[in-house]
Amino acid sequence: MRKTILSLILLFGFVVAAIAATSQGELKTDAPDRYTIVKGDTLWGISKRFLTDPWKWPELWGLNREQIRNPHLIYPNQVLVLDRRGDGTARLTVSGVQTVKLSPTIRVEPSAREAIPSVAPGVIEPFLSKPLVVEQGAYEKAPTIVAGPDQRVIFGTGDDVYAIGVTEKAGQVWHVYREGRALIDPDTKENLGSEAIYLGDAKVRNFGKVSKLEIVTSNQEINANDALSPSPGLVLSTYAPHAPEKEITGRIMSAYGGLAEVGQNSIVTINRGARDGLEKGHVLAVYRDGETIKTKVGKVTLPGDRIGLVFVFRVFNRVAYALVVESSKPIHVKDVVTKP
Repeated sequence: MRKTILSLILLFGFVVAAIAATSQGELKTDAPDRYTIVKGDTLWGISKRFLTDPWKWPELWGLNREQIRNPHLIYPNQVLVLDRRGDGTARLTVSGVQTVKLSPTIRVEPSAREAIPSVAPGVIEPFLSKPLVVEQGAYEKAPTIVAGPDQRVIFGTGDDVYAIGVTEKAGQVWHVYREGRALIDPDTKENLGSEAIYLGDAKVRNFGKVSKLEIVTSNQEINANDALSPSPGLVLSTYAPHAPEKEITGRIMSAYGGLAEVGQNSIVTINRGARDGLEKGHVLAVYRDGETIKTKVGKVTLPGDRIGLVFVFRVFNRVAYALVVESSKPIHVKDVVTKP
């Protein structure tokens, strides 16, 4: 009986998330009192509806350090309710009818796959599982394609190839890549590694000292001596947009596609990574260096202008990839990124 009553409460009740009060001044003046989540929404987009600074989303929900990495999941058709309090603060609650099967009292809940993502997944999916950065020396040590059928040295989809260094523990599906251009820190000139040119996927037919693989997809020609890395599969993790805890300053090293300037929804590479304290979900402000002008007292550098925001979604040791989520001007290579 007690379980049945509990199920009915869950069916008809108002579900309140674990949240904390946030300053009224941080709310947008036109923040809605209620908002129904729809398919296609993102945490970033929803946060922009409520907050002047969208990266303060964890403060509105009261997320602790661990919850930022695994935030409260919200789903389409749930309703976000903004409770404006008399003390000048506000809090956010989420309500929504949940489907309940009363016998044998099993609650049917949406899966994590259906939860609202951090940013539009279609934009960043190609960058989540593919090899993007090769640490110095790693290319030479990577498993390698050594030969193919009929002594050919160029392969494509459907071809069988032979490789060394492939281990069964790492799985059957492997990415094929080639070392690309060096990633040089624009400030220190340090070599941070190299870009990995993704060529396609291969699946192991037989493991051995020399393993046999089939090329299952190829974006371009695959050659003998191209490298292999185990495929981690596509992992769509939800991270709450948040500012770094400490000061982080770096620069945009490159933009995907080799473009000199980019705008919203573009992918950029940053010369900072895990060793610098950068992590997935960090939001960084983009600044353009101020112009240096001559005056009667000498050269003066004008203050830089904030021209956009980027959302970090993949982090390597010394390099990170980020999505441009806002831009008031075209963003250039060598623009500065810093804690907002």
